[in-house]
Amino acid sequence: MTADTCAGAIGRALVDAGIRHVFGVVGSGNFHLTNAMIAAGATFTAARHEGGAATMADAYARTSGAVTAVSVHQGCGYTNAITGIAEAAKSRTPLVVLAPLATAPSSNFAIDQGAIAAAVGAESVTLTDPGAAARDAARVVARAREGRRTIVLQLPLPLLDDVAPAGASAHRPGGFAAAGAGAVEPGEADLAALAALAAAIGAAKRPVFVAGRGGRAPGAREALLDLAEASGALVATSAVAAGLFHGDPWDLGISGGFSSPGAAELIRGADLIVGWGCALNMWTMRHGRLIGDRATVAQVDDTTGALGAHREIDVPVVGDVSAVARALLGRIGPRAGYRTGEVARRLAAGIGWRHTPFDDASTAERIDPRTLTLALDELLPLERVIGVDSGNFMGYPSAFLRVPDERGLCFTQAFQSIGLGLATAIGAALAQPDRLPIAALGDGGALMAAAEFETLRRLGLPMLVIVYNDDAYGAEVHHFAGEDLDTVTFPPTDIAAIARGYGLEGVTVRRPGDLDPVRAWLDGPRERALVIDAKVTSEPSWWLAEAFGH
Repeated sequence: MTADTCAGAIGRALVDAGIRHVFGVVGSGNFHLTNAMIAAGATFTAARHEGGAATMADAYARTSGAVTAVSVHQGCGYTNAITGIAEAAKSRTPLVVLAPLATAPSSNFAIDQGAIAAAVGAESVTLTDPGAAARDAARVVARAREGRRTIVLQLPLPLLDDVAPAGASAHRPGGFAAAGAGAVEPGEADLAALAALAAAIGAAKRPVFVAGRGGRAPGAREALLDLAEASGALVATSAVAAGLFHGDPWDLGISGGFSSPGAAELIRGADLIVGWGCALNMWTMRHGRLIGDRATVAQVDDTTGALGAHREIDVPVVGDVSAVARALLGRIGPRAGYRTGEVARRLAAGIGWRHTPFDDASTAERIDPRTLTLALDELLPLERVIGVDSGNFMGYPSAFLRVPDERGLCFTQAFQSIGLGLATAIGAALAQPDRLPIAALGDGGALMAAAEFETLRRLGLPMLVIVYNDDAYGAEVHHFAGEDLDTVTFPPTDIAAIARGYGLEGVTVRRPGDLDPVRAWLDGPRERALVIDAKVTSEPSWWLAEAFGH
């Protein structure tokens, strides 16, 4: 394939527009395009399944803050990636999906890829003009970055093979039709809404700020902490922004199902809760139970459709989190608020899960996941980046493993699919190579994603993979307790042996003393990832019991 084809021109344009890393599984349709991007300077990471590739790209984008691409084969490669694409779209990840398009109706690969993109909440753009293809591809990258959108870039196979007219992209205006649900463009905060929020903060005696994904934007942490100090607010985060306020003495940690009892009590005692780029959904507010009966609820978001999407809001404000917080600083006089001596003493003594007593349910054969996770938290360096899968176990690594900042936990749970955790951790690890990467998985998710153990070995990532293995789909076991559970329970599986079969290190843990090989691995060269097959007890986790109402 010569360099003057549209595949070559589009590949170069994507890299020039800012895509530095592309993940994927290469087939006939995306072979030349992917190689063109590599030739133009992009790094390519091959996954073993397109679903893994899409999730790796999603996690890389979230953790690095850079727009990222996933390259797939037309038709079946694209559909294999759909779960990962849906997760990215729901999370508003700036991701470009490079999807060659079979245009011949008789092709085995011919499907309506644009309709599938729309169905999962992504936009789709189809390039049709060889003379403008490179320019339009660059515009898609800008649109994904600036609007925080997941966009499926459809590339008809005849177009990719066509010759790109010399200089055409520089002289022709180009254009494309974007289809799908996009976010409303960010706008400045309405002055009346800003005044209403200032009044609410000024009247509050016990304000709590809860920051979400929007609080991870550059400058937002500092702006929110300055405003919290002025207004006497305690600070907390949703799970996706865990670690944002790490080190601040007024930090309550995660708000919602993962909250410690002490944190939940203080949040429930607030007379004002402000969600900063935070959906305040059922998980973050425990189905509303963290909102006091007389509490005022405010929400700041740069997307109009996000305001009040999950609950009634008293004070909605459209605007950028950092800009709104800075604008409010001049309107709020210093006050003690919730930052009383009593609250200070409670926080200094510790209200997190590390300071919350529990009855250890460990047996001779199985370890309590709380005991396991707390022991690992003490053992592992704090400079870590964690990818978490979904399931009954997920609260333990999310809440019990500390993270140094908002880039320390990559939480791909918007779609609540199991099987994404390993790929999440791989993508996050590549974005932050100076940290210890940790994947926290259930046995179900680990077995779904086992093909990516080969990717882990091939890349040589020094990752610690923790598998909370209860030989079941634990969430379903506890949700349907008392019914026939044969469909969601399984014979014991030696996941450590499976890991060794892929060329990784594997160890089985049933009690704290079995963690000695982990210490040895940490002290060694870490040439291969270590998989912990942790045989855990099967009690329902606290957050799941509350979510399911039992």
